[in-house]
Amino acid sequence: MKLGEVCIETNDVIKIAEFYRKILNISSDCSDEIHQYIITKGTTLTVYNNGAVKNNQNQNISIAFTVDDVDAEYERLLKLGVHIIDAPKLQPWGAKNMHFCDPDGNHIYFRSLPE
Repeated sequence: MKLGEVCIETNDVIKIAEFYRKILNISSDCSDEIHQYIITKGTTLTVYNNGAVKNNQNQNISIAFTVDDVDAEYERLLKLGVHIIDAPKLQPWGAKNMHFCDPDGNHIYFRSLPE
């Protein structure tokens, strides 16, 4: 068994999908206001509005993306105006992580793993 999809539920699909495309450096022509695929290969990342009002107090989930060079991604995201909560830091388990949030307050980590 493998994880098939992570879906971010939001009241503003356009805004959140644009944010993820920007931070993940992905382009798309999709402008659907209800459902958008951001990543379609491997584990899918989607953004969806099911019509229910969200409180944007997401405290029980985070999304981590493994990147080649977390320090380079840190500099790139700063130039994009992303507010970084924690700059890249080596963790006790060996990963080097940085932490930020999307516009809805979902916690995101970019990490580089030791070889």
